[in-house]
Amino acid sequence: MDFKNKVVIITGASSGIGTATALMFANQSAKVVLVGRNEKALQDVAKKCETSKGIKPLIVKAELSVDDDLKNIIDQTINVYGRIDVLVNNAGVGVQGSIRDGIEPYDRVMSTNVRAVYYLTSLATPYLVKTKGNIVNVSSVAAFKPIRDMNFLPYCTSKAALDQITKCVAAELGRDGVRVNSVNPGATRTPFAQAAGLTLEQQNELYKAREQTLPLGKMAESEDVADLILYLASDRAKSITGSIYVIDNGEILL
Repeated sequence: MDFKNKVVIITGASSGIGTATALMFANQSAKVVLVGRNEKALQDVAKKCETSKGIKPLIVKAELSVDDDLKNIIDQTINVYGRIDVLVNNAGVGVQGSIRDGIEPYDRVMSTNVRAVYYLTSLATPYLVKTKGNIVNVSSVAAFKPIRDMNFLPYCTSKAALDQITKCVAAELGRDGVRVNSVNPGATRTPFAQAAGLTLEQQNELYKAREQTLPLGKMAESEDVADLILYLASDRAKSITGSIYVIDNGEILL
């Protein structure tokens, strides 16, 4: 896979799957746009990306629930590179909440996991049409089944909605030569669980339980997911659109 002269926007690039994806695209000579809230972490990722092929990434600090920040991502990318070839909607938040907790957890999750993806995709679409580019959304197996050992109703709902966005946008933009696909990880070794409110001890216990119960007896690593994202964004997947790719070590079978 070669992404030379391709411009790739990656949201949530400061850690986990986003970082692994950025490094892999950089290793394939892409011009990477790193988007996230933690500017210092983005700078650290940018240094690693530049070491790979000598191409300095563009860093855009953004809060995805703010419309002006979303517009700024596109504006800065076009001002610097003049084009967009790939949009990786990776950023997402996991908030614990049940139906008894009212509407606030739902609104908080949907603003980032669904609304931001919808709007950023809308803003990027004219440029993706010009380049016959593509979109990869990072969803979750939570789109298909509840996370039973955690109250994750808002998160599960948001990922089901994201999968429908993937399919609908793929159907709409197919004739324009723009492909849209989704990668749906299961349990993956990232900072996600702690960011969702678990302590380090609780996270470690959760990981241990997952490794004991998953059919393949292990969790996915960020690099495993990133590798699938790169495949779907590459010309090797030129006949794939509107597809939902599960990468979960068999979790969905349980």
